[in-house]
Amino acid sequence: MEDIKIGSLTVGAKHRPFIIAEMSGNHNHSLERALAIVDAAAAAGVQALKLQTYTADTMTIDLDEGEFFIDDPNSLWRGNSLYKLYQQAYTPWEWHKPIFDRCREHGILGFSTPFDESAVDFLESLAVPCYKIASFEMTDLPLIRKIAATGKPMIISTGMATVAEIDETVRTARQAGCRDLVLLKCTSTYPATPANTNLLTIPHMRDLFACPVGLSDHTMGIGAAIAGIALGSAVIEKHFTLSRADGGVDAAFSLEPDEMKALVTECERAYQALGEVSYGPTEAERASLRHRRSLYVVEDIRAGELFTDQNVRAIRPGLGLPPKYLELIIGRQARKDVRRGTPVSWEIL
Repeated sequence: MEDIKIGSLTVGAKHRPFIIAEMSGNHNHSLERALAIVDAAAAAGVQALKLQTYTADTMTIDLDEGEFFIDDPNSLWRGNSLYKLYQQAYTPWEWHKPIFDRCREHGILGFSTPFDESAVDFLESLAVPCYKIASFEMTDLPLIRKIAATGKPMIISTGMATVAEIDETVRTARQAGCRDLVLLKCTSTYPATPANTNLLTIPHMRDLFACPVGLSDHTMGIGAAIAGIALGSAVIEKHFTLSRADGGVDAAFSLEPDEMKALVTECERAYQALGEVSYGPTEAERASLRHRRSLYVVEDIRAGELFTDQNVRAIRPGLGLPPKYLELIIGRQARKDVRRGTPVSWEIL
């Protein structure tokens, strides 16, 4: 499985985690707040910040009834029409350039999720380094072809998707010109529960589609993301806000700055801890070998006396014979006088 390049960064399971802070609508219609979110994300150590590029009119139509109205009692957005929700959540297109410019100032990547072809054309004019495809759009094959034709890396969320649907999307993207592809395991509930996250899909998806796989994580906290790294996630995407208390369409399941910093730190630690298959002492452990148990003389013994379980014991440190030889030692005679505290060796028998 090949690694891929996004901007100057190499993305793959054998490289440090690629952490994306998703701003979404957490700017609360303030460009000043949006730029502050970029500043906070960069300070937390992420590699990238992502926007969403759409308008209410490119997403849906303005109706307040039927399937266009959110009446699910478990939804964070109950009581809104789809149109009004997207009006609240969208990022004005004229903000994209200053936001991406601020990302560049901090040395992090700025990119977005386009939701229709006009958004792709707009983002191309801003020379974004890659594209994210949302779970709900991954079956929009004309959009997939449009994005793939740019030749830029694609990061595709797979929430709700069957294996057949993912396969169709991946084939479509590759046939249309995408060479660098990342799939994200995703659960399209907001927030998602850990029990509904099914992280064991990550290595299976990686092997099945022969590309890097990551996690678009909507659970609360950072535990699922850390577990994702342990299972081979190359990318972690989490929604990000300055403060959940400030509200916003996605604030309830977004990380705050200290939490994002902890996510970055712990993902890095989890990645470093994976290492490789290894047995025996590492170079760092060699000095600790002396603290194993071994056989020691614990009472003075004269030449010719027998070794017994009273005058020989398995204790620390580890400079004597291993404890497995105790039965061979008991009943043998001492070759010479042996002082208490002497490590047992074949030479004293």
